[in-house]
Amino acid sequence: DTRLCDLGLTLNGSKMQKEIKLLWEELANRGLRFRPHFWLSDCWFCPDGVPGIAIPFFLVHPRLMRLEKAHMLEFDGSTTESRMKLLRHEAAHALANAYRLHLRQAWRRRFGRASRVYPESYLPRPGSRSYVIHLHHWYAQSHPAEDWAETFAVWLDARSDWRSRYQNWPALKKLEYVDAVMQEIRATRPPVHTRKQVDALNSLTLTVREYFDQKQARLRADFPRFNEEQLRQIFPGARSGKREPASRQIRKLREELLTTVTAWTSESRYRVNLTLDHMLVRVDELGLRTTPKPEQARVALVAALVMLYMGSLRSGIARLAI
Repeated sequence: DTRLCDLGLTLNGSKMQKEIKLLWEELANRGLRFRPHFWLSDCWFCPDGVPGIAIPFFLVHPRLMRLEKAHMLEFDGSTTESRMKLLRHEAAHALANAYRLHLRQAWRRRFGRASRVYPESYLPRPGSRSYVIHLHHWYAQSHPAEDWAETFAVWLDARSDWRSRYQNWPALKKLEYVDAVMQEIRATRPPVHTRKQVDALNSLTLTVREYFDQKQARLRADFPRFNEEQLRQIFPGARSGKREPASRQIRKLREELLTTVTAWTSESRYRVNLTLDHMLVRVDELGLRTTPKPEQARVALVAALVMLYMGSLRSGIARLAI
């Protein structure tokens, strides 16, 4: 019941501070003068027009990270590698704001209009070579601003070996454009240098309990549910009282189902877990039981869940802004 603004958290001395310094070193190694500023908030984002980055408050305290994992089953930035990927991605948004790059005609020709409305969902083309691959779920394909951010992140990472990795890909032209623009602006001072902090932690008056309640409520609002016919197809003719309830098999497979489905879709473990909870209730209500072919049922469950969530991918890691 402590308010977020009263948690007394700071970036100073945290693991995130070390990783921010790594990001600054990467920018310096590329000859860039630009250094984004950072603050704590409720999630990862870069506000429109601000050359800075908000970092989730829970990443600076191990107990809060454990709470996030317990309530949401996962969180963005759980490893050093994932945090650095997110920092590079967000730095691209911040840098574009600092130099107003998205207003350039050449930028728009390469990536599209940054002012385009963000879609609620997107349907990627996994085989496309017109986009780099950096964050999960082909995120560069979700919006022009994210295409830019993902391309810059690959360019910035010294280990990406992007010239070889993307040789003969149309995406290489975007990487070369980033390289040329960075050569142009590397020694110049950004025209936008506000230190504004949007939704900073010290302004957030909701409690930790309310934070989790609201976050879970957003994910519960429209989670996909199996209908009766789908469940009967997965467990066909399985009403014999001699066989164990289908819900028992689902519980045995729960962790595998969660891991597999979230690996192939952009959905959170929390939402997929809600779908599984609903499925468990429905199969018991329908009296469905395991089939004589449990492996067939396992494959059917995985396929049905992936198809349920893969109609299109939900757009946004948290609220990444241009």
